[in-house]
Amino acid sequence: MNFISTRGQTEPKTFSQALLMGLAPDGGLMMPETYPQVSEIMLNNWRNLSYKNLAFEIISLFATDIPAQDLHDILARTYTEETFGTSEITPVRSLKDGIKIEALSNGPTLAFKDMAMQFLGNMFEYVLAKENKTLNILGATSGDTGSAAEYALRGKKGVNVFMLSPDGKMSNFQRAQMYSLQDKNIINIAVRGMFDDCQDIVKAVQNDAEFKAKYHISTVNSINWGRIVAQVVYYFAGYFRATKNNSERVSFCVPSGNFGNICAGHIAKQMGLPIDRLIVATNENNVLDEFFKTGQYSPRDTAHTYVTSSPSMDISKASNFERFVFDLMARDSAKVQDLWTQVVQGNGFNLKDQLPEIREKYGFVSGSSTHADRLAIIKSVYETDGELLDPHTADGVKVARELRQTGETIVCLETALAAKFDKTIHEAVGEVSILRPEKLNGLEDLPQRVQVIDANADIVKNIIREKLA
Repeated sequence: MNFISTRGQTEPKTFSQALLMGLAPDGGLMMPETYPQVSEIMLNNWRNLSYKNLAFEIISLFATDIPAQDLHDILARTYTEETFGTSEITPVRSLKDGIKIEALSNGPTLAFKDMAMQFLGNMFEYVLAKENKTLNILGATSGDTGSAAEYALRGKKGVNVFMLSPDGKMSNFQRAQMYSLQDKNIINIAVRGMFDDCQDIVKAVQNDAEFKAKYHISTVNSINWGRIVAQVVYYFAGYFRATKNNSERVSFCVPSGNFGNICAGHIAKQMGLPIDRLIVATNENNVLDEFFKTGQYSPRDTAHTYVTSSPSMDISKASNFERFVFDLMARDSAKVQDLWTQVVQGNGFNLKDQLPEIREKYGFVSGSSTHADRLAIIKSVYETDGELLDPHTADGVKVARELRQTGETIVCLETALAAKFDKTIHEAVGEVSILRPEKLNGLEDLPQRVQVIDANADIVKNIIREKLA
């Protein structure tokens, strides 16, 4: 299995090469040359596997350059009950109204990003040791990617992490998770601006081929293929736990910001997992909702990106959306290049003629929610089910309830635990006790280490140079 760029100007790469590369040299995103197809026999054989063994079966279809025993060992170290709090790793539960929720937030940082990042951290360390290389990770976070990456990579040999986050735009808990880390290989940088500014800096640095090569720059954002392939696994796990046999179909509702999470669902569907619909749930930053309703894709600038109570979705330029459009355009990289040239020019693009295919072949529909919607859902679920949802998962439940069809089984992917967003939870349900793991008590009181900068790629390059001098 080789990997190609959505822009078509990069030589095919192995899994390990794509993993270390991050963004392709031509500015595109790496994709498998073809999607492996999953048969009925494979689904039957996989249904009762442990999570780590299911992950092996799926990831080994893509990571063909990794010896089987090595991959087994990496996954056995990654998906443990000790790390994720349960032997199931991603249990599925049902709300009283029938909506199902797949728990993805039992990892070290209480967010779904741990599911892929723990794998990525172990895989980075393995590949770097095997090739005697070092790597400098440059990432951007709107709330959860940063802490998940830092906890997965802290103390790892041969890796430094430079993580950009929007200054003052995350919850106190999210900031404390990142900025309280004192490991020497973790460098936190707060950018005066929004997440999109951080992401633009990451892409600008990645697109400087000379700098990238000299300082061995890669990324852990969902533009890294390793993140996406690890997320494909929990769609299969969620499907098996939400059904009794493989004749059933399931829809997934996914709170979406950078489109990486639901892009993994798109790939699972293309592989043959019996997915009916892929439901995109956005907050007030509803660029993706607008596209899936009208075909018009118009990313917004920082000034027109809202700061909301579901901050991990405060994104108006969804990087992984390019992966889906690549498939939608029948993998015509020239067309993709042309569309993103229009985006760079500030014009966006319109694919309304493809809406029937988007909905019927690919199964995409969408909805959005507001702060008031989030509060209402959190309150409603607390009253009926006695559990607290984080605001992003509440966005998902709101849209799932709104779009659910008669007889449809919908699994909402959990984004995080409520403990990360106590201010919004208290606004919704009052001063209730919000449980968090004991080891995280007092997190916000720990000393924090971060440098605040203007949104400028050259400043970030200088920080990297100084650290590595």
